[in-house]
Amino acid sequence: MNTTKYNKSLRLGVLALVAVAALSACGGGDSAEPSLELNLIGLEDLGSSAVYEGWLIVNGTPVTTGRFSVNAAGQLSQSRFAVARDKADAASAFVLTIEPAVNDVPAPTDTHMLAGDFNATKTSATLSIAHPAALGTNFSTAAASFILTTPTSVATDDEDLGIWFLNMVNGAPQPSIVAPTLPKGWVYEGWVVVNGNPISTGRFTALNVADSDGAGPAAGPLGSPPFPGQDFVNPPIKLPGGMAVISVEPELDNSTAPFTLKPLVGPIGAALAPTVQTLTNTVGTGATLPRGSVTLSR
Repeated sequence: MNTTKYNKSLRLGVLALVAVAALSACGGGDSAEPSLELNLIGLEDLGSSAVYEGWLIVNGTPVTTGRFSVNAAGQLSQSRFAVARDKADAASAFVLTIEPAVNDVPAPTDTHMLAGDFNATKTSATLSIAHPAALGTNFSTAAASFILTTPTSVATDDEDLGIWFLNMVNGAPQPSIVAPTLPKGWVYEGWVVVNGNPISTGRFTALNVADSDGAGPAAGPLGSPPFPGQDFVNPPIKLPGGMAVISVEPELDNSTAPFTLKPLVGPIGAALAPTVQTLTNTVGTGATLPRGSVTLSR
């Protein structure tokens, strides 16, 4: 027996095994599971009550890819996730949702933030809020106006203490907000920002009814019109010089500031009712909507 040849073959065999082990450890080779990488911008910190979660849509069924949070600088706590090869090969789309941080169930909520279809090679998808599996719109057609008035106040000289998202037509209030119907999991919310401090004027989904808190906790004793808005009579808060905002909020959100989706924004001027003031649609003004992409690496 040629001992030298035998020892050489043995050494070569050991080296081959070491190479295979090293390749497996660094994610190479056919046995490694694919990885999913997120490249997202425009997301905001959800606080301690909620997290983001990704989902592959596989034969019509959502399969989680993992949960993550976002800090105040917009940085993801995790952007790469391992996924099963058979799920990656069969995935048709990716959806990003907002989920409860605790007491969650193993299924997506109705609050779909971003979505996109995978390309033909199943390697990437472009994500947007306008995808039908997300919000279904980019709000480019949204519009709104408001008047300063205090319908709940008995005074006649405090019109600058109230904001109402309505128009007066032939002496009768009419809806002024033109915006798409939101899917489940989302609501509109009105805001005033005075001296840098945001104050909610109430949440709503229908555009021609009162919002969630009616005329608000600071309203006067008289009645109010059945439209979104609020009076700040007691204690009084003068609104001119501030900003008016209509945001799109996840139902899970409990923040005291507008969510990242703020399609309508405008300054509050000094003109009194019934002068109409118009909000600007921010979609066409360079405002950054949440968006991004997902990549599957095999």
